[in-house]
Amino acid sequence: MRWILGGSFIVMAIWTLIPDKIKEEETQVAKHLGVFGATLVTFFLTEMGDKTQIATVALATHYATPLMVIAGTTLGMLIADVPAVFIGNRFAAKIPMKLVHSIAAGIFAVMGLLTLFQADKFFK
Repeated sequence: MRWILGGSFIVMAIWTLIPDKIKEEETQVAKHLGVFGATLVTFFLTEMGDKTQIATVALATHYATPLMVIAGTTLGMLIADVPAVFIGNRFAAKIPMKLVHSIAAGIFAVMGLLTLFQADKFFK
């Protein structure tokens, strides 16, 4: 499992360095639904089935107040995402994306190497 995880981090490091190419058909969602609709659809598709959704289902089954669970998870996501959106918007034009990708790739590579070399043994 350690080799799979470490290898996955290194693959993500390499993949992060490959520039994104947005195709014309990928921008059609924003043209049809607007920025809000495109964000809604994209966020929905990327968040379905992740640990946040599993936690939401677990909370909804544990507590008999699904509306409060929905309100709590929505508010939690907003608290986590709103600062990222505003900070990203503020610095998007000032920080080159190549630098951001390089830093992210470096972090993934370091995590992969630390995993492969079992760096957790040093912290026990």
